Amino acid sequence: MNTITVEEVKARLDAGEKLHIIDVREPHENAEFNIGGPLIPLGKIQAMQIDELEELKDQELIIYCRSGNRSGQACMILDAAGFKNTKNLVGGMLDWRAKFNV
Repeated sequence: MNTITVEEVKARLDAGEKLHIIDVREPHENAEFNIGGPLIPLGKIQAMQIDELEELKDQELIIYCRSGNRSGQACMILDAAGFKNTKNLVGGMLDWRAKFNV
């Protein structure tokens, strides 16, 4: 697992880059605010219900949550399952909203 900052992700999104972003929060958190990508709560990843991610095993996956804790756990689980390039969004949506006044 590597890490990536909210500034790096926002710059890449603003540049029009297509990123594989995964939200591992709960549905109510995602509904309140999100930066895109499918919602796959951490519980599903812990239960290895990750079929929809299988074709992305060799791709960069940017995983985010509220603060970076759950996404870090998700990255470790995915890494153990053979994913090659997971990145934990440091600071999560708390940092995103603080830095970009969203």
